Amino acid sequence: MYQYTQEDQAIIDGRVAEFRDQVKRYKAGKIDDKEFLNLRLRNGLYMQKHAYMLRVAIPYGLLSSKQMRMLGHIARKYDKGYGHFTTRQNIQYNWPELEAVPDILADLASVEMHAVQTSGNCVRNNTLDHFAGVSADEVEDPRPYAEIVRQWSTFHPEFNYLPRKFKIAFTGCLEDNAAIAYHDIGVRMVRNEGGRVGCQIIVGGGMGRTPIIGPVIKPFLEKEHLLSYIDAILRAYNMGGNRKNKYKARIKIQVRTMKPQHFAALVEDEFAKTKDGPLTLSKEDIQRFVDAFKPMPYQEGLVTEVNSKAMEKDGFAKWVKTNVHAHKVPGYSIAFISLKSEHRPPGDITDSQMEFVADLADTFNFGEVQTTHDQNLVFKHVETGRLHELYEALSENELGSANIGLLTDMICCPGGDFCSLANAKSLPIAKEISERFSNTDKLHQIGEVKLKMSGCINACGHHHAGHIGVLGIDRKGEEVYQILMGGSAGDDTSIGKWIGPAITQDKVALAVEQVTDVYLNHKKDDERLLDTYRRIGKQPFHDRIYVEHDGAGYEGDEA
Repeated sequence: MYQYTQEDQAIIDGRVAEFRDQVKRYKAGKIDDKEFLNLRLRNGLYMQKHAYMLRVAIPYGLLSSKQMRMLGHIARKYDKGYGHFTTRQNIQYNWPELEAVPDILADLASVEMHAVQTSGNCVRNNTLDHFAGVSADEVEDPRPYAEIVRQWSTFHPEFNYLPRKFKIAFTGCLEDNAAIAYHDIGVRMVRNEGGRVGCQIIVGGGMGRTPIIGPVIKPFLEKEHLLSYIDAILRAYNMGGNRKNKYKARIKIQVRTMKPQHFAALVEDEFAKTKDGPLTLSKEDIQRFVDAFKPMPYQEGLVTEVNSKAMEKDGFAKWVKTNVHAHKVPGYSIAFISLKSEHRPPGDITDSQMEFVADLADTFNFGEVQTTHDQNLVFKHVETGRLHELYEALSENELGSANIGLLTDMICCPGGDFCSLANAKSLPIAKEISERFSNTDKLHQIGEVKLKMSGCINACGHHHAGHIGVLGIDRKGEEVYQILMGGSAGDDTSIGKWIGPAITQDKVALAVEQVTDVYLNHKKDDERLLDTYRRIGKQPFHDRIYVEHDGAGYEGDEA
């Protein structure tokens, strides 16, 4: 993974000292609330419903075991003993004291971490396909390019005050695991007809109030022009984005209003001005970053099959089926650590669990931990012959849930329990759904389901992209929930549609079960729930929830 240079460290140390002084002056009354708001947001510090929340950047989700231990230390010393991994592959702390935040940032800086640009109208933390570097279907490892863009965009003077926040995602796999079409910019490593590897560029995707699937505006871009092309996109957005209405300020609105082909032409005009200028990446530039992500010291001659005797154990067999994926190197496997169980909110992990995962990373995974946009963790380099040993260790620490990609592996925002923007709670519903389905054969019988839940229209829980989506809304002072179906963030990207009126909180978990019952009654062969929905349409699901059970729906207007 990328290691800080002396210049990198000096920049982050300087930011810590700067913010420490700003907090001191704010507490002394020398900075007012409005001015301090902008300063703290530049350092990832939000004010939520009950306390400050600090969002820590994890560039493209990659952590060392040393960094993971530091995250556990911070949770124990400065918070309430846990952290929350987000869909941006970052981590959030929900209870830090303002006076302690400079000390937290100093501790982070000691392990090459920070909270810079995790909020504000700037280029946010780049996200990445969690299979980067190890997938057999990978065209090229996108991590070096994610790091190139990260360095270029950090503290960029022109793009630090954009019309609205800006998010970039990368993948190099044939199958997208980074939801690139739902980002402001999606970058995909592709091979052209001549066999040359370059970048496909998607622009103008997003969720929130106006979910939009981003169009491809550049089918093939030479890698050396990646920075100058992204620079052209951001200049076109910065000059033409809506700064008067924040609800229309994202680039997705600009692209949709202009039409993709006209926006692409505008970008090409800007690109022509700098195409062969200082932002052009030389082969030496690219190689320097490629060298920062050299392959791990894999061994040869390892066993390539999971121990058959261990597979006789039902719990381990289920875990292998759901949580283990093929690796491009024989003798190694990719193992997911689920942060979803009935014992904690989705994405939450305790201080002791973080330290335990760090120890396991040293033992099983060359000291590396990968976070995912599904709010889980990944060990990407586990010897196949040691999978059972890893599973046993995880299970002893409540981290062995065999549910990756299943119904209980849900994405869920903190909702009304924490967020001041939320209209409704989401965590209690997540708990009820998890309790209803966890440790049941039905969970595995249902198979792949992407359940995604948000407590407001801002869509931090990605409800638009769920095979099943749940959106909490406020209806005349009552928290009610709309059910969506048909969304996807993969290569078959689609936006979920409402299947009926909103329902009350006590009926959401039942509605989810009713949806799965309809699926099991109608599925053909190996169809996923999403495939069955697309084939039979919403009506059977609608009738099961709202008609057969005598008005489970809320008496209100349909969304």
